[in-house]
Amino acid sequence: MIKGTTKLLGVIGHPVEHSLSPAMHNAAISHLGVDFVYLPFPVKPGDLKAALAGFAAIGVRGFSITIPHKQAILPLLSEVSPIARAIGAVNTVYLTDKGWCGTNTDVEGFLAPLQSPPTPPYQGGARGGSDWSQKVAVILGNGGAARAVVAGCAQLGCAEIHVVGRSEQNLAEFQQSWVNSPMPVQNLQVHTWENLSMLISQADLLVNTTPVGMYPQGEKSPVVAGEIDRISAGAIVYDLIYTPNPTQFLKDAQLRGARAIDGLEMLVQQGAAALKIWLNKESVPVDVMRQALRQHLGLD
Repeated sequence: MIKGTTKLLGVIGHPVEHSLSPAMHNAAISHLGVDFVYLPFPVKPGDLKAALAGFAAIGVRGFSITIPHKQAILPLLSEVSPIARAIGAVNTVYLTDKGWCGTNTDVEGFLAPLQSPPTPPYQGGARGGSDWSQKVAVILGNGGAARAVVAGCAQLGCAEIHVVGRSEQNLAEFQQSWVNSPMPVQNLQVHTWENLSMLISQADLLVNTTPVGMYPQGEKSPVVAGEIDRISAGAIVYDLIYTPNPTQFLKDAQLRGARAIDGLEMLVQQGAAALKIWLNKESVPVDVMRQALRQHLGLD
């Protein structure tokens, strides 16, 4: 029950009605029995600075950020973590005595299912302690989501990180941006889609960061059948999309012996990482958050 003592958390975006975050965070808050509530706050682009002042005035403890504020909020924060600066985007903000501080939990969310045993129904996952130093990562797309994946693959220690995109100029700028980054990535190579078949045959980890295959175009895949045939049995194929579940990309890869991880797990894990910050807890009920999302999406 919301009371006068209830502390506020939330998500800001424009639009924000589609956000799945309230479902998973409020399920965790209820399970923990803490006096918090997580609310969606629609904030127009021109109102971002005013919203931050208003949140501080009414004692909001922290909030998530979705489109279009992830980059725009950077200059408004008192402190930004190195990982958020490297990615160039903030997705989690929390209040300290210094003011509003920002970080990015997408990397932690991306890495979680790769660093722990798989949890049903997720079939992917590499057991903790796996040696990635001899493994090749291939990332489809070179947008904002790809930046978090590159940072994650660098943290894993992948031997090679290959990013595939359509524009040579954008790819060159993407690669250059990591040279002087707070998290320099030395083993990053960029390619146009013409090289995809060759890269897939080498991939130990293949990640889709593009929107191809997202609802309502769930029958599409970023990789055509002839190219996905080249995936190695046992390779991990990871799609950041969570609706449909599984995507056509993951279904095609599983038919060829690959292990699949879907975007719902990354969404849950990045949310769990944020909730730990806001509640100052070492652990939160990830299973409860995952189940709440699956029910919300009609997957159970």
